[in-house]
Amino acid sequence: MASLNVGNLGEYLREQRRTAQLSLRQLAEAAGVSNPYLSQIERGLRKPSAEVLQQVAKALRISAETLYVRAGILDAERDRDEVETRAVILADPSLNERQKQVLLQIYESFRKENGTGTDVVTDAVTDVVTDAIQDTVAKSGGAGEPSAASGSDADQHDQHDHKPSS
Repeated sequence: MASLNVGNLGEYLREQRRTAQLSLRQLAEAAGVSNPYLSQIERGLRKPSAEVLQQVAKALRISAETLYVRAGILDAERDRDEVETRAVILADPSLNERQKQVLLQIYESFRKENGTGTDVVTDAVTDVVTDAIQDTVAKSGGAGEPSAASGSDADQHDQHDHKPSS
């Protein structure tokens, strides 16, 4: 059954790529994946990660949610509102990556408190989104604020190293 979803995803991606009038090579370059890997996805031989799907969706200017559903990562009806909310948060250009991450964590905590965020799919989506945000922050050189735990001991250690000895 998973291979059917992957095949369906591949056919859909090929159709979207052709509609966008992009060659396989152009889409691969725009999405930041290799040409052979994208070809394998289109032929249903590989199941891409949510992060790769997000990159491909961005390159095609289509909804990542649509690709997640076609890949079998999300259940379309049950998760639509949650994914749309997350997508709006992630797409907001006025927020930095750290702010987006915090907002998503608060959103998830409210959903769990209200009994709507405790299913396995939601947890998987949360993990995927959090990993994607952390990867983005890491790749951008940590544009967000550092966490409270990051480097505080090292900073104190460095300060001690630079003090003149008596």
